Order: sequence, then C-alpha cells, then structure tokens
Amino acid sequence: MRVVSVVSTKGGVGKTTVAANLGGLLSDAGLRVLLLDLDSQPTLSSYYALSHEAIAGAYECIALNLTDTAQIISTTTVVGLDLILSNDDQARLSTLLLHAPDGRLRLRNLMDAFRPSYDLLLIDTQGARSVLLEMALLASDLALSPITPEMLAARELRRGTLKLFSELEPFRHLGITPPPLRLLLSQVNAIRVDTRMIILSLRETFAGATNISVLETVVPDRVAHLNAASLGLPVHRIETRRSRERRSPSALETMQALAIELFPEWREAISMVGKCSEVQ
Repeated sequence: MRVVSVVSTKGGVGKTTVAANLGGLLSDAGLRVLLLDLDSQPTLSSYYALSHEAIAGAYECIALNLTDTAQIISTTTVVGLDLILSNDDQARLSTLLLHAPDGRLRLRNLMDAFRPSYDLLLIDTQGARSVLLEMALLASDLALSPITPEMLAARELRRGTLKLFSELEPFRHLGITPPPLRLLLSQVNAIRVDTRMIILSLRETFAGATNISVLETVVPDRVAHLNAASLGLPVHRIETRRSRERRSPSALETMQALAIELFPEWREAISMVGKCSEVQ
C-alpha cells in the first residue's frame, strides 16, 4: 500500500481538490483507495456522497487506535473509494498527540491494519503547521504539496512546508526517513506573465534537490473543478475532452498525467480510464 499525504502549511492551495480527484481517478482505474481526512474543516469528508457512513472516524482511529474497518470506514458512491471521516471539530487530536509518547508516530504504527485492503491511502491535512501534519508526513512514503503560482505562496512554501521538512530530519536517527516532497503547481492561469516567471523560478530552484522536485504536470485554474465539487464527482468524469477554445489538456488528461507521474507502476490501468466509457 502506498501512503501519500497532501500537505501545505498554507490554506487555499487546493489540497482537498487534489486529494478528492486523485482518489477518484485511481478508483476508476480499478485501484482500492482509502481517503483519510485529517482536516478539522472536513471538506474532503463531504466531497463525495456516502453509500455507507461509519459510526466512527479519524478521531477514534487516531485517539483510540481503532482500526476496525466496520466501525471507522465509510463507503463513497465512487466504487473502490472509501473514506475515514474527519470528526474532530474541536481539534482534540492535536492536544492528545502533543502529550502522547508516540504522538507523531501514532498513524505510522496503525498502517499495517489497512495494507491488506488498499492499494493507496491518501491523507488530506490541515493548511497549517500542526502535530497532525507531522504525524501524517511520518506515516507517508510520499508527500504531495500543491502550490499556487504566486509570490506569497512561494514564500510560504519556504517559510512553512520546507521548514517543517527540515525539522523532521532528526527522525532519521530512529530509522524513519521523511518522505520525498513533490510540488504540484495548482490553479494555474497560463496567460499571466508573472505566473510563467514564478513557475520557471520554482523549477530552477529545486532542479538540483535530491528529495524535492516540481512535477511536470500542472493543474490549470478551471471551472470544471468547481462543477465537479458541486456534483460530488471526480473532475475527470465531467471534462473528458479539451475544448476547441483552449489549448490546455482536459481535466481527464491532467489527472491522468498527474497520477502517472506520481505512480508510474500503475500507468497501464490509469491510461485506460475514460477509454471505454462516456461521461458519467
């Protein structure tokens, strides 16, 4: 099972949108995907309609070490896509984990309970520095960080997310390696000149980095993402072809490119999404 955290210490960069749509695409590719919503503002938990809602969620899983799938895993209407709901609206988990001896390693120690049932665990996190975010990263084998192409976002990346990763380095002494970080340019308006300059600068900045890279895939600023969220559908299902007016790829092409770049081992299955079905 691959474990991927979608992270940023800055809010509003599209973490939940990326997590929901990446999970939806990979489920349509035939993979077994589990979403874990660790954001106290549970947007991911309400993105997809549920065919079954579990009696418990992320709070019981983390606070009580509860891994009984019948109690904590909800089922979405997207076949193959399950969800552990966010139900910590009072942010009790942060306090609990700060004082627990295994706080930052709690989720990592629970992973074996989910490995037999899923190919991928996608974790949506808070848009702020927290012990929950640190816990999610230390449980992951890959971190994906959406970043909007604006100067303030680039500064926050260095001041927040990159600083957090550097502060996790001491865990290497315990045999726990912080995950590699992949930066995803999101909400991109290719027409703006400053957008292109910032993208170029980011790529040059991390060109020689060993554990950080900027993905080739770019997620455009597209109304299709808003429509998909309103409908509770993965965006690749509602925009399967690029329009004649735009040169940029369709949502289906974009999400496939992102999924293949992150998970090349599943390229064949990902490439088949949308080949034999019409828009749902």
